[in-house]
Amino acid sequence: MKTKKITIILFVLILHMQELFSQNSIPYLQEIGDNTHLVVDGKPFIVLGGELGNSSFTSIEYMTPHWEKFKTMNLNTILAPVYWELIEPMEGQFDFELLDKLISETRKNDLKLIILWFGSWKNSMSSHVPSWIKQNQAKYPRAVDERGVSQEILTPFSKDNLQADLNAFKALMNHIKKVDSEHQTIIMVQPENEIGMLPSARDYHPLANNLFKEQVPSELVDYLQKNKENLVPEFLNVWRKNGYKTQGTWEEIFGAGYGTDELFMAWYFAKFTEELTKAGKEIYPLPMFVNAALIRPGKIPGEYPSAGPLPHLMDIWKAGAPSIDMLSPDFYTPDFELWNDLYVRQKNPLFVPEHRFDNTVGAKTLFAIGHYEAIGFSPFGIENNINMELANAYNLIEQLNPIITQNFGQNKIEGVLLDKDKILTTVVLGDYEFSFKNSYTLGWEAGATKDIWDSGGAIIIQSGTNEFYIAGSGVVVTFKNWKKRNTIVGILKCEEGVFENGKWKVLRHLNGDQTHQGRHIRISHGNYSIQRIQLYEYE
Repeated sequence: MKTKKITIILFVLILHMQELFSQNSIPYLQEIGDNTHLVVDGKPFIVLGGELGNSSFTSIEYMTPHWEKFKTMNLNTILAPVYWELIEPMEGQFDFELLDKLISETRKNDLKLIILWFGSWKNSMSSHVPSWIKQNQAKYPRAVDERGVSQEILTPFSKDNLQADLNAFKALMNHIKKVDSEHQTIIMVQPENEIGMLPSARDYHPLANNLFKEQVPSELVDYLQKNKENLVPEFLNVWRKNGYKTQGTWEEIFGAGYGTDELFMAWYFAKFTEELTKAGKEIYPLPMFVNAALIRPGKIPGEYPSAGPLPHLMDIWKAGAPSIDMLSPDFYTPDFELWNDLYVRQKNPLFVPEHRFDNTVGAKTLFAIGHYEAIGFSPFGIENNINMELANAYNLIEQLNPIITQNFGQNKIEGVLLDKDKILTTVVLGDYEFSFKNSYTLGWEAGATKDIWDSGGAIIIQSGTNEFYIAGSGVVVTFKNWKKRNTIVGILKCEEGVFENGKWKVLRHLNGDQTHQGRHIRISHGNYSIQRIQLYEYE
């Protein structure tokens, strides 16, 4: 009897150890230097992604011809929706057959998968909730605008709305753990999609109105007091203008107006999302992020999706949803660098899960990975065409991946993004200052006379004291030694090459016309390539 008990105890311990091992080996985020990186299969992983169109992941047959496109564009990850209406067509009855088939196909094609949960909200609207939710407004109430008109948006203030979404999301995470914890095809999850309130800055449902009149939750006030020195300036200024009050209603602490309406909604959207994220991670702790539709110029809350995880609301979202790992921008607006600079404050990791699928994506990928050490990049509608700008940029990053990840967090990686409005930028690595210009500035490339220039982009990596890899397209580079300012910096060696099985292979030794007789490094537009250079000084 005693032996039997010992055997049972050992069996239970083994199961527990296996579970711990499985939990510890799933994808996770790790701080390296000043940045945070994704680790997959025990190694740093850069998401070279593509997001599927909103309805593409609903049929195996529809997806069949597209897998070859993904390989052509050198993707290693696809971002795909899971739709609440399809996995829970009847309350409490879950159907994951389609998801399982698509996970299997993703795995067969040697790709990773990021799940986008189209639950209560997708692009602000509740278009993907099940019919039994849509048709029972008495139990599952909708948001209401200033005029008292119900919207196609579930109110986040309803406990029934939260519980229904929570039940479905927990079922999804349990299923992912069951079918994928061994293979780890799924590497991240996005709860909800582009949360935001339209066409009003806030919800006017009676449940919302009652809370708006109450005291600001102490949880948020405590966060403000504890993090006062580190709040983003836009938010700090709102609090400062009203005297840094720590007691009162939303309007008493933050003032009256659309801005306060947005703060109020952001808090309750964040709290709703926190419930899902926390519960999902307790089941299977994959990294989780939320995305935001960015503000178009001149718009006020309600004219854009109010209260989403936008940079000026970063503190509200961090206080209300601490289980979320990162806030991420979706790009259909200009000012790529400006918005990303706003998002990387407070050590928020940069991940671009959605970008318009245009001819700038190649250059922007190189810039995001180089300048921000971003977790990854992903254009939207990846199945619609083959974009060779993206394919070539992803190819370069894949070749350089061992060197990039080896140098994460060591101030040895940088990136540049150039166009006609920004023709010059400088980078300092080690003892050297590099001046990057759009190669159209040389004047002889086709396209240099166009009104709108193609984007030039590059990543530069320091691999030795005076050795660097420069990879990209549309750039011309000169250099100085900022420590030895009286010397001239020359090119000791310049090689164009590729990495094959992790080893550098020289294709051409560049000199003469290719380096302007030793004066610069140049990679023309459309010619995505890698050059390894060695520099020296002379007087």
